[in-house]
Amino acid sequence: MKNNPSRTRFVGRANAVGFCLSMAFCAALHGADPVPSARSIMEGVNQQDTSHDVMLKANFQIFDNKGQSTKKELILRRIGSPGDSKTLVVFTGPKEIRGVALLSINQPGAVDRQYVYTPATDRVRPVVPQERSARFIGTDFSFEEIGNHVLDDFNYSLISPSESIDGHPCYKVEAVPVDPSRSQYKYVYYWIGKDIPVILHAEMYDAQGREIRVLHATDLKKAGGIWGARHTEIHTVPDGTRTVFTIDEAKFNTKPDDKLFTPDGLSGALGPSAGK
Repeated sequence: MKNNPSRTRFVGRANAVGFCLSMAFCAALHGADPVPSARSIMEGVNQQDTSHDVMLKANFQIFDNKGQSTKKELILRRIGSPGDSKTLVVFTGPKEIRGVALLSINQPGAVDRQYVYTPATDRVRPVVPQERSARFIGTDFSFEEIGNHVLDDFNYSLISPSESIDGHPCYKVEAVPVDPSRSQYKYVYYWIGKDIPVILHAEMYDAQGREIRVLHATDLKKAGGIWGARHTEIHTVPDGTRTVFTIDEAKFNTKPDDKLFTPDGLSGALGPSAGK
């Protein structure tokens, strides 16, 4: 039984927000079946989130391998349902990155699309596939973690029906990309809570089978009828760096302007409507 690996070698994937940011405040499973299939467990991660949209005010605390830290503040918005959604991340501070924005578009049956807007150049550009494994604005989250993964992009296997993370009973599920060219990871392990419906822990492995990132979620709270983690740490194992993602405020069904979630709308994403 695995009991809080963060205490032993914890050094970080929506699928945010992959995964990551989105995982930090995602819905999950309430099932009567004592041993459900891996696919149904992963479907349950999405199904409880019945909101049309979500808005998070949050921050990244980034630690280098010497323990020195920097802080970056942001607003994250999502419209649609997990796996069929648009996610917008806009930085509000510090000054040098204020207004930098990332738009991630995820749709079943389509290749994920991402666009970055940089105020200094007043330019929107697409994120090319080679960048998906790169660090997102200096954090330990990669571009791949920021968007929501489509469920059908992975095959799932139940590794263990009885694990434990921080005292919470969990399922351990392995996710393997259907198309290896669309993910930097060869496989990902998820620990999904049975009692609290969130992904509590994840380990990501590269094409050579090396552990690259470890994610751990804590400070679990319920808002808008949805359980989520307000505190998520992701570690880049080879580099010895880590990033703490903290949610300060969560709102659901705020009905944002759909124009914000287009490449043309990124230059105005930090306007008055973006922070409401």
